[in-house]
Formats: sequence, C-alpha cells, structure tokens
Amino acid sequence: MKSTTRSLRALKGVRPIVCLTAYDVSTARIADAGGADLILVGDSLGNVVLGLPDTVGVTLDMMIHHSAAVVRAQTEALVVGDLPFGLAHDSFPKLLGYCRRFLQEGGVKAVKIEGGASLAPAIARLVDAGIPVMGHVGMLPQRVHSAGYRRRGLTSEDQKKILIDAQAVAAAGAFAMVVECVDETFMPKITEAVSVPTIGIGSGRGCDGQILVLEDMLGLNPRPPKFVKVYGQLGDRIEAAVRSYSEEVRRR
Repeated sequence: MKSTTRSLRALKGVRPIVCLTAYDVSTARIADAGGADLILVGDSLGNVVLGLPDTVGVTLDMMIHHSAAVVRAQTEALVVGDLPFGLAHDSFPKLLGYCRRFLQEGGVKAVKIEGGASLAPAIARLVDAGIPVMGHVGMLPQRVHSAGYRRRGLTSEDQKKILIDAQAVAAAGAFAMVVECVDETFMPKITEAVSVPTIGIGSGRGCDGQILVLEDMLGLNPRPPKFVKVYGQLGDRIEAAVRSYSEEVRRR
C-alpha cells in the first residue's frame, strides 16, 4: 500500500516507521523493496554523493535534480525532500516558491525543514498552502558552522528548548519530525510530548521510527557515524567484484 503523509502520521503508537535516504532511482528501488515506509532525499547527498564536507553547499537545484530521480522509481514509500541550507529563513513568498518547485519539479510529496519554534509560523503557512512539512529538531546539520555536530539534550536547559521546538513544529501542522542525535534517555519524553511521529537518527529507541543514510547502513561509507549499525559490508564486496572484473579484463 502506498504511503501518504496521513497514513504515516496514523502509525504513531501503532508500529515503528521505517525510513531511509536515497539519492537516485537505483537506491530508491532498493529502499522501497526492502520495506521502507518513507524515503528521504536528504541534503546529506552533499556528503554521500557529491563529496562535499557538509550539507551547507547543497543547493535547491541539486535537491530537485536528485529528488526527481528518486521519484522516477515510483515507490510505494513516501518521498520527502530536504529543504537546503538557509532557505527556510527567507521571506515567505520566496519560501513558498522553493517548496512549490520541490513538489512540482522534484515530484516529492512533502518537504523536510530543519528548525524549531522560530520556523513554526512559516511551517503553519506552508501547511495552509497545501505543502506537507516534515520537521527536524535536535541537532541541526545545516548549522554546523555555528553550532557544530554535538549531541543534544544533555542538560535540562537544552532539553527544555528541544521540547519547545518539537511541540511548536507539531502544533504548526508538521505530519512528522526527525529528531537527530538527542540523548536517548530524554528522547521518549519528546515522543510523548508531541502528537505526530518522531523519527530518530542517533537518538535511541524512544522514537516512533528510525532513519539512516542507506550508504551508511550498507557499509558503503568507510567512516559512518558512531551510532550507525552496519547491516552489510557491501563496500568490500563491491570492491572485490570490481577487482575480479579488472583481473579478467587484463587476462583477456
């Protein structure tokens, strides 16, 4: 059955939601056939596919290009696109234009936006305009140059801020939210505090679902994040296959 924003939201409290990233038609087909409910065309494509040091250099045109490729896989999983660095903080008419391009040209069914309470008014207006929004709170990779990569929710003050962000995003109409690298002992409190599914990455088991970068969990990244469980060392197997091919060609 084809996933929708409504069907995924209804899974809260029913069963965990399975999410993976994909950046092209081949990986989208694999994620879909493997049972993913949601495929995120993440701005992590900057690191994973384009060789950039972080996600800041990813542009909207890049995201639309890769999203369209994923959508061509015609998956049962819901395809969501990541709004790139800084665009959510632009004026609302421009923000609406960015999201409209994402849906019309990229073909995604929803847009993920990093940020908390400060972006809630814009999220509410997007939802009112018919743009489904997936939130993203906790650690925000797009703010690497100002905040760095660090685990969140380790102090009571930070926990309070994350709760405010999560509740604001949910109240604004987001159908779900990614919660990244939050202390696993605090994560269940976020899940209980919001009415929409929480999709964890590096935040432990207390979430309504989990998301990983496909290349990380398949062993295609030689240096995956510490929290990643690697389900298959495909990098080594692919390299061995290419080596066998090379040897056979050289032996004619």
